[in-house]
Amino acid sequence: MNTKHTFLFVLIVALIAGLGFIAIDGFTVGSYTMAPIEESMKLGLDIKGGVVVVYEAETEATGTELVQIMDQAKGVIGKRVNELGLTEPIITIQGENRIRIELPGVENAEEAISIIGETAQLEFALVTGDLPAYDGMPKSMLETQTVLSGDDIKDAYVTTDEYNNPVVALKFSSNGATKFTDATIQATTTPAGKAQIAIFLDDVTISAPYVSSVISSDEAVIEGSFDLDRASTLATLIRGGALPVPLKEIQTSVIGPTLGLDSLKSSINAAQIGLLLVVLFMLIYYRIPGLVASIALAFYAIIILYTMVGMNATLTLPGVAGIVLSLGMAVDANVIIFERLKEEMKVGKSLRSSIDSGFHRAMRTIVDSNVTTFIAAVVLFIFGEGPIKGFAITLMIGIIASMFTAVVLTKTLLKLSLGFTDRKKLYGSRG
Repeated sequence: MNTKHTFLFVLIVALIAGLGFIAIDGFTVGSYTMAPIEESMKLGLDIKGGVVVVYEAETEATGTELVQIMDQAKGVIGKRVNELGLTEPIITIQGENRIRIELPGVENAEEAISIIGETAQLEFALVTGDLPAYDGMPKSMLETQTVLSGDDIKDAYVTTDEYNNPVVALKFSSNGATKFTDATIQATTTPAGKAQIAIFLDDVTISAPYVSSVISSDEAVIEGSFDLDRASTLATLIRGGALPVPLKEIQTSVIGPTLGLDSLKSSINAAQIGLLLVVLFMLIYYRIPGLVASIALAFYAIIILYTMVGMNATLTLPGVAGIVLSLGMAVDANVIIFERLKEEMKVGKSLRSSIDSGFHRAMRTIVDSNVTTFIAAVVLFIFGEGPIKGFAITLMIGIIASMFTAVVLTKTLLKLSLGFTDRKKLYGSRG
């Protein structure tokens, strides 16, 4: 027995076991704390719960014009999502005229959808006809002259007036301030000495103050029958900007967190049962190499989980499938190696020589199969959307981890295991 090799073997196994316990229970030393993997892992919408909504642009534009419109709409929706404080959104363009939005962890799905999908076309217009404007009045009933749009607004925020009522304060861009000043000059030169400058949101009057003096400031206030929530929503929409075209909601899916977590638990249970059966088969059929492969698989799982946490990657149900698939590839690599090992022992080579030759002969097959699968995962990541990307990421991480554990760790442990036995029967030999 080689005491040094035995000690190294036990030490490596103990380190892997320690990492496994840390992954499950976390680790605390003084002021430093490492949270358990379960708490550190970022979960996707299909696990965490949330909402998926698909919008279709109502436009007759085609070609380059449509591409520009969809890119602009995607950018505006992204701003609105950020303004709402929603985390980890996924916003993608599907086909030519559809936008898919995934919002994990949303508590009030209806409110989020209504705010994101509003066109929020803000417009300031001078009322030129005899009919006065009032709050809630459609623009179509009025004679107006547009003086500036939402694009001329630099910022919007909620404040209060002298009566402590919520109002929305606006800050104009330099160009917008000039336009607004010109509009107030025009309003004060009417025969009555004053005129309304109505403010429309989606062609509906939200405020229509009379202007009787020239305003040259770069700031203004929207007053109306606002409560705090409506004022906050309006400010959010103005800051996010106006959508270039109306969007029609064509599909909505709300996923509850309970359903998602149940699906995750079912997937994990299936993976655990499969892993247990694989380990039992490897131990019975390959003996010590099977034990080594099981240890390597445990380390493989640790690498996968810590890598995903380190990359801040999102775990989705397809991602779990990717992990299980790469786990199968890791087992497959071990099977190829061990079969080559048995072939080398059959021709009378020593265990150490058989291990070296077996790994050398198996390497080309392992590399070819992993490289081709990795290329497929890269293609899925580049061209896929949403859950497909999650599957591709975990599959790529899993392939790299399986290559390391199957080739480096397994070979190291097999050689160290020779320190406490050299009986070929314990390595799967039938001779």
